[in-house]
Amino acid sequence: MSTGTGMWARLRTWVTGNRTEPLDPTRTDLVIVVASFDDAEACSTALERGADGTPRWTEDAEAVLRHHLELPIAAVDEAIALAGQDGYVRVPATGGPSDPEPADRVSLILQRVQVLDALHCAQEKSRMASLAQRLGGDAHGWDALQPGTAD
Repeated sequence: MSTGTGMWARLRTWVTGNRTEPLDPTRTDLVIVVASFDDAEACSTALERGADGTPRWTEDAEAVLRHHLELPIAAVDEAIALAGQDGYVRVPATGGPSDPEPADRVSLILQRVQVLDALHCAQEKSRMASLAQRLGGDAHGWDALQPGTAD
């Protein structure tokens, strides 16, 4: 459960001007710390699970938030352009469902770096579901990556 330390860390950073380097989404030590591929699951529930799991989600640290979409091939460029307005970039799809994609559809992963909380996660989940629906596709879920820890 959230202890509120994330808010205090962000406030302290804002007041002191103590800036750290942004999380590099190409780091090789990033691991999935939380994921949700269930439309009915609240982001707050997924994040609580991630905070209690191993590897553990750290609420006051930046994370790479990735959305997993399936879109018609003809809609991919438009999706990338629209999501790019909010700082999302396309990354290569790795792994994925065991069922083959239909010939006219493609798996797409869009990601950006942000401090993740339940409200913003829910907003982004809704935004991606809306984007996919408008373009004739589906939003399958999301995951978040943070650097692995040696605990």
